[in-house]
Amino acid sequence: MPDAPTPIDPQPIEQFQKWTELMGRGQQMMLEFMSKEQTSLPAADPLGIMATWGRAMNAAMTDPAKLFDLQSRYLKDAMTLWQSFLSPGSATSPVAGVKDKRFAGEAWRETPAFDFLRQSYLLAASYVMEGSRDLEGLDDHEKAKAQFLIKQYVDAISPSNFALTNPEVMKKTVETGGSNLLKGLEFLLDDLKSGRMRMTDENAFEVGRNVAITPGKVVWENRLFQLIQYAPATPKVHAVPLLIFPPWINKFYILDLTAEKSFIRWAVEQGLTVFVTSWKNADETLADATMDTYVGEGLLTALERVLEICGTKSTHTIGYCVAGTNLAAALAVLAARGEAEKIASATFFTAQVDMSECGELAIFIDEPGLEAVERITADKPVLDGRIMASTFNMLRSNDLIWNYVVNNYLMGKDYFPFDLLYWNSDATNVPAKWHRQYLEDIYRDNKLAQPGGLSVLGVPIDLTTVHTPAYIQGGKEDHIAPARSAYKLTSHFKGDTRFVLAGSGHIAGVVNPPSANKYQFWTSDKLPATFDDFVQTATETKGSWWPDWIKWLTPRSGSQVKARIPGEGPFAAIEDAPGRYVKERI
Repeated sequence: MPDAPTPIDPQPIEQFQKWTELMGRGQQMMLEFMSKEQTSLPAADPLGIMATWGRAMNAAMTDPAKLFDLQSRYLKDAMTLWQSFLSPGSATSPVAGVKDKRFAGEAWRETPAFDFLRQSYLLAASYVMEGSRDLEGLDDHEKAKAQFLIKQYVDAISPSNFALTNPEVMKKTVETGGSNLLKGLEFLLDDLKSGRMRMTDENAFEVGRNVAITPGKVVWENRLFQLIQYAPATPKVHAVPLLIFPPWINKFYILDLTAEKSFIRWAVEQGLTVFVTSWKNADETLADATMDTYVGEGLLTALERVLEICGTKSTHTIGYCVAGTNLAAALAVLAARGEAEKIASATFFTAQVDMSECGELAIFIDEPGLEAVERITADKPVLDGRIMASTFNMLRSNDLIWNYVVNNYLMGKDYFPFDLLYWNSDATNVPAKWHRQYLEDIYRDNKLAQPGGLSVLGVPIDLTTVHTPAYIQGGKEDHIAPARSAYKLTSHFKGDTRFVLAGSGHIAGVVNPPSANKYQFWTSDKLPATFDDFVQTATETKGSWWPDWIKWLTPRSGSQVKARIPGEGPFAAIEDAPGRYVKERI
């Protein structure tokens, strides 16, 4: 009898059918998305990227000796790396000790091929970045821009960012039968539809429910802001209130996240009457807004309302980031008007007035960049906040872009609920006219740092006329407003000034409650002329800098008075905090 036919193993057929189904569903999702969404390609090279890239490549070729040295050293290290894999123990890889969280998973070391791929990338990346430094024939701005663009490219081509070169993604794909990639595609299409990359589970948070929950009332409003007065937490308060100006390029509740992280709640608990301006998410009603608008209708108007409500001659102020820049201008306006006493002290969170060393953002402030902004907003009253958010994310692309590409688009992981990332995703529009003026006058031309270089409300601004006591905070790792740049405030103001260098960056360096017992800060009783000298001589203290600030503020805060109840002053309460302006989303 003939041999019975060998039965066909059904598993490969089932797997083929499953993969075919997954591919079909993925294709259907793509077609449905493309049929619903109308997209257009951006203008060719809107930021002058390709032009800079071309000049950078030409510059790299103009020094043959340097290029030959770089190539020779790279080939030598590459051969050592290859030998370390062919004959383990005979040579030590030149990048064996490099730690990079993109490759922290064990899967990168379990298989020699992926370990070699990882180390080959790290070695090549280090030489590419070395070669991008000190390019001949480029000015300082173009060198910085070229290095930034090359870094973006190097980060983008990391093997961790591609399914077929990431062993963790491949392992997950096998385990789930590819459903992780389908889920990731769904996440990607949702993000493309919304015009921004999600970073957290946005359904886990709601403004007024579990973020921005410190009790208070909106006691006044205009087209630009709502003024929030917070309910007291002590029977008596300091006579001098506190008025906080958060940046209008973000939402104010970065200072009022959860109860444990809230600077606002903590300040109230210290016996301060706290007010905050909650800025309007810009729309066509603010199309005419300029720096004059934000200083006049914004800061100075809020100042007058606080003095009326509290019946005091002065108030403490805080300006965060761009609001701090405008607060500095407002101080100079008040000084020129003979009204400097209205502000008892000015605290600056990561703020800049002198942009000569303003960090990585400067690479976008050139003619191609400004022309691109002009084109984007030419027929619009506002700049879409998602564009600005993407710019900030590019400054830390591995953490704020590629991390989510891998975890959510490739691994298909669910979004983790994180209040800080929810706030970061809650972008705000800004008036296009104000934005262009700010980039040109403050960043590009650095007019605020020049006595009389800029006029606000008809007053030539001279920061050297400001004698208001100032507490200036900078973040050691701040990539948006570098501490070196924030320190320049100390040389412009002429009054009693204290500078604090906080551990961490633009956000965590500010939002660091004492209860967290995290980071550290540095202070010096005498401020040297330069930031480098400050770093060399400053004293380090573990933990939050907030207690240092309240210790500095208290002697300037007057006597104890009966706690002030929101809405019981000259202005009736309009609605509960956090108000409606902050709830407006793009």
